[in-house]
Amino acid sequence: MAMDIQRPSNARAKKIRRIIYVGVGILLLSGATLGLSHLKPAAPSVDRATIWTDDVKRGPMLREMRGLGTLIPEDIRWIPALTECRVERLVLRPGAIVKPDSIILELSNPTLQRDALDAEYQLKGAQADYENLKVQLQSELLNQRATEASVRSEYEQAKIQHDVDEKLRQQGLGAQLNADLSRVKEEQLAIRTQLEADRTKNAMDSVQSRLLAQSTKVDEQRALYALRRSELDALHVRAGIDGVLQLVPVEEGQHVLPGTNIARVADPKKLKAEIKIAETQAKDAMIGQKATIDTRNGIVKGHVSRIDPSVQNGTVTVDVVMDEPLPPGARPDLSVDGTIEIENLQNVLYVGRPVHGQSDSTVGIFKLDADGSEASRVNVKLGRSSVNTIEILSGLNVGDKVILSDMSAWDTFDRIRLK
Repeated sequence: MAMDIQRPSNARAKKIRRIIYVGVGILLLSGATLGLSHLKPAAPSVDRATIWTDDVKRGPMLREMRGLGTLIPEDIRWIPALTECRVERLVLRPGAIVKPDSIILELSNPTLQRDALDAEYQLKGAQADYENLKVQLQSELLNQRATEASVRSEYEQAKIQHDVDEKLRQQGLGAQLNADLSRVKEEQLAIRTQLEADRTKNAMDSVQSRLLAQSTKVDEQRALYALRRSELDALHVRAGIDGVLQLVPVEEGQHVLPGTNIARVADPKKLKAEIKIAETQAKDAMIGQKATIDTRNGIVKGHVSRIDPSVQNGTVTVDVVMDEPLPPGARPDLSVDGTIEIENLQNVLYVGRPVHGQSDSTVGIFKLDADGSEASRVNVKLGRSSVNTIEILSGLNVGDKVILSDMSAWDTFDRIRLK
């Protein structure tokens, strides 16, 4: 009788294989988890049509600054009221072409008219006093000259008599006493003649000084009258220059105080541009720099003539004087674009100016890959800037293509896909 041999159970083998499978599965799952944990987040997609790019270049870069502004006249004349007055009539309205003697306004001031009349009478009175004094002094001077002539005549007669008496005495025909008396009389009359001559000279000097004093009073009254007449004439407000009446900030019947501006006249042929430059760029502005002004009807060359030392609303005012004639249609208060040339840099690395790219700063910029399907963020150090371009100090090379548009929505990503 044959005997059966006992074999190992299949159940045990199956159990071992199951354990091995489970271990391998755990290992595979752990490896996959570890691999997934090291994967980068998926790059977001960006529509290529919503961005703009530029290539990095090397060569000359013209630095410029730009601002908006208006054309204003170089010659502006504000006409103030010289005295307290009332506006009677507006003769011309803003926009009228005026000549120097064109009357813009008519004013009134009864007190000024009375003062002018009083000044005229005072001047006439002073002139009459001058003429009266002149006649009086001339009469006194004539009397003194007559007195001097009379004494001089007596002196000449006494001198002749003395000569006769002296000759008679020498010939023994006359007495010594007569000769002595005639000599004394001659000497006395010589002294009187000199005194009268001195009086005549003093009288002439007195005439000059007294007439000069009275003439000063006449000049004073004449100046006062001229002032009153000018104030009275100023009630007819005239333009004073050739130009255009720009502004009349008063109305008929309005009471005006002295010094109040009542009209503005400008020469429309001489215009300059008043450009507003951002204060961050204005530090590079200098007098004499070249500039161009776009009037929307032509571009005109000019140069910087003045830089306002103060900042208003974040801008600095820069005046540009034209070096060329303005195109037709240019007029005061016309809106213009101004571009000022700062400097021309040679052999620099530059690119179009990014939206958030400021000079002398470091920014993150997306650089396109070789195939242009993706872009990676790189740190770029920027240097000097212009209106549309900016210098690159480090971070990019010639030929790199970068995204210049606003990418702030993807600040948390270092890589994007372009579709």
